[in-house]
Amino acid sequence: MGLISWIIQLIPDSVLVWAAYLMISSGAILYGLTKLAAWLPGIGPYKLLAELLGIALLVAGAYLFGGVGNELVWRERVAKVEAKVAAAEEKSKEENIKIVEKVVKKLEIVRIRGEDIIKYVDREVVKYDVKFAPGGICEIPQEFITAHNRAAEAVPK
Repeated sequence: MGLISWIIQLIPDSVLVWAAYLMISSGAILYGLTKLAAWLPGIGPYKLLAELLGIALLVAGAYLFGGVGNELVWRERVAKVEAKVAAAEEKSKEENIKIVEKVVKKLEIVRIRGEDIIKYVDREVVKYDVKFAPGGICEIPQEFITAHNRAAEAVPK
């Protein structure tokens, strides 16, 4: 069945539809002629064969017509889904750009806050150089605690 469906895919859809119409109409005509066999000379001995051929053409044409119709419906559905996927991909790209911009902004804020904290610590540590000298009182200055707390906060103050 795979080879037949592959061959049918090579044939344009309009040709398949017309082939189905041709098979159905020729089958109907042939079957109708078998019913008039008594009045037509030369068909009498072939009546059964012509009747079976007419029925086979009718069935094959109907099957082909239904298969082509089904294929066209599925192609339309696939096209709609592909359009939705393309739209979703575009929206995803836009959202990814927004996310990257937010991440860059947050990284910039973190970098700026880090620099501010370093400047603050450098400025305030100078006041306590003597406390950390050998033999000095080794207590933690309030500025260190404040700088540590500000570094842990979400919003710089």
